[in-house]
Amino acid sequence: MKIWKLGAVALATFVAVAASSAPAAPNVQLERYGRVYAMSVCGRISLPGTAHCFAKVVTDARGNIIDGKPNLNRNSTPSGLNRTDLLSAYNLPTSGGAGKTIAIVDAYGYPNAESDLATYRSQYGLPACTTANGCFKKVNQAGTTAYPRTDTGWDQEQALDLDMASAICPDCKILLVQANTSSFANLSAAVDYAAGVAGVAAISNSYGGSEYSSETGDQSHYNNPVSRGIAVTVSSGDNGYGVEFPAAASAVTAVGGTSLVKASNSRGWSETVWNGAGSGCSAYVTKQSWQTDGGCARRTVADVSAIADPNTGVAVYGPTTSRRSGWMVFGGTSVAAPIIASVYALGTSAVSPGSEYGQGTLFDVTSGSNGNCGGTYLCTGVAGYDGPTGNGTPNGTSDF
Repeated sequence: MKIWKLGAVALATFVAVAASSAPAAPNVQLERYGRVYAMSVCGRISLPGTAHCFAKVVTDARGNIIDGKPNLNRNSTPSGLNRTDLLSAYNLPTSGGAGKTIAIVDAYGYPNAESDLATYRSQYGLPACTTANGCFKKVNQAGTTAYPRTDTGWDQEQALDLDMASAICPDCKILLVQANTSSFANLSAAVDYAAGVAGVAAISNSYGGSEYSSETGDQSHYNNPVSRGIAVTVSSGDNGYGVEFPAAASAVTAVGGTSLVKASNSRGWSETVWNGAGSGCSAYVTKQSWQTDGGCARRTVADVSAIADPNTGVAVYGPTTSRRSGWMVFGGTSVAAPIIASVYALGTSAVSPGSEYGQGTLFDVTSGSNGNCGGTYLCTGVAGYDGPTGNGTPNGTSDF
């Protein structure tokens, strides 16, 4: 596996909040992306020392989660891009990853994780992934089954992560590690645990928070697994141009976001920068030798990217409220991080941060912007490397 590095940023149009049946989250804001509304299920900001997840659920104009279930009378499928769409868009195989484990790190408990995952996998004809058959395992940050208290927003994040890992790498085992809270101390402890589990090929982290001066020391929790051959993917953020931690950690793969639509070209798909994807220059983390862009003195975000626009979101089965589950459509760079982690698990190369920077066959994203940076590559899609989408999106597994 080869790990890429670099980045840029974006902004959404915010609408007055009228969150009704949607789960309560701090600083909830209803946002509009193209023709759809969406809501950050963990809030858009976090307190110092804590992280928020980057999942955005599609809602109506009042903040009610849109029911994405299939219409059985019409023999239709759930709303949103599905597994077949994602494999087609990124030129990925229908199988692979046997013997490898994708670790997903999130905060709080998710009581129905296994049963909701079973519904998603059944819908798309994927083999069962259960505790009983050894495919699925759920633990807390210490590796035991004393699960944390539940939180509906973070449960939705976990459902998204589990479903994307299943869609891209159905033969992979899945380890869900639940941190006690969304503090960086607990989340990094969960990463430490995941990195010590045999067979883990990639660790997906779909969360972040504002940068802080002591992150240069804390980044070791995310960098150390990479030095041991484990890919670590981190969402770049959903607030447009600007850098968040742990995406800024020097050895991780910071994952930006795109808008993905079907097109009448040879690929069959077209991608542009998603205007919410995080990118830019870290305020604290030192630039690594393999980062050769000239517009940023420190670590640049992002490195690679994948679908993140709620307007072209993915189908997910998970908790619509604290009491029931259903089909939903999700966007956010929380979609992209587990996709990239799963592509790493499908790949065959050894993790070597930056060794292949600027090379390979990734799909280059050359248009769109995520904010105001004077029109430079840090917030604008250009040929070659740019901040919001990094070196591009997966085109098979040869670059991973």
